[in-house]
Amino acid sequence: MTPPLGPPARQCQKALNTLHSTVYFSPDLGRELAGRGVDDPMDWYLAGRAAALGRVGPGVVTAVFHTFRYDLIARHLPALWDRVPPEQALAARLRAADATLRRVLGQEALTARPMRDAARLALRAVEACGRPGRPLYAAHADQPVPEEPHLALWYAATLLREHRGDSHVTALCAAGLDGIEALVSHCASDEGMPREVVMTKRGWTKEDWDAAEERLRERGLMAADGTLTPRGVRLRRELEEETDRGDREPYRHLGPAGVAELTRITEEFVRKAAASGAFPPELQGFFLPPARRPDAGPSADLTKT
Repeated sequence: MTPPLGPPARQCQKALNTLHSTVYFSPDLGRELAGRGVDDPMDWYLAGRAAALGRVGPGVVTAVFHTFRYDLIARHLPALWDRVPPEQALAARLRAADATLRRVLGQEALTARPMRDAARLALRAVEACGRPGRPLYAAHADQPVPEEPHLALWYAATLLREHRGDSHVTALCAAGLDGIEALVSHCASDEGMPREVVMTKRGWTKEDWDAAEERLRERGLMAADGTLTPRGVRLRRELEEETDRGDREPYRHLGPAGVAELTRITEEFVRKAAASGAFPPELQGFFLPPARRPDAGPSADLTKT
């Protein structure tokens, strides 16, 4: 069996994903779309992330996103595309990423050597990504590479995020976890966010959540108090390892030195973005690199994920 990705590459991916995620907490995409009568935050999210798939309906988006309730997506798609066609949504998203990064990183950082180096390394990693079985990655990979270094880095970070995300959905389906079971088990893990943060934002009700917990208990994955059993902890670990295997080629192609350098630079950008208010205060602990989290001591393990 091929060994999993390993902590250094997973840490690199996490830093890139965090940098990419700045746009989800930014007002800039909402401002870009406001002129088209698009004022719902879920519309903003869907317009940005799903537009690369084209003028698709709720079935396709639910399938590739996996952890969102179909009924929530169906309230927005395909009607959203009548107000903002996918190609215009993609252009708006890139303008929003530009505005966000300029604000949270500062103008000087956008063209300095660290940014150019990070863009070069991230784009090199993308060279080894694979399209088969990865619909969301493949759709975004069809978009052109921006010329500006900061946008090229954000573009590459987006591709690497969706490449791992598609690999993770494959692992979840193989493990027999539907969308809400995947979400519930992740929230119960050491790495998960509180359910209050994610449940309603993905369309689920308390009844949905309780029913998913009961199904996980029937499989021996969750205890009566809502924590994971040893079997559940093991399953979550195996899911991450299987995802690592599906996501290994970009980081293998980049090599250990390139992975370490890209991680170092990107984590510095993430710290600067966080200091500029890029993430909600209650979520900063989930996005800051471990050594700089408010609750992390001087011996925090940067390789632990």
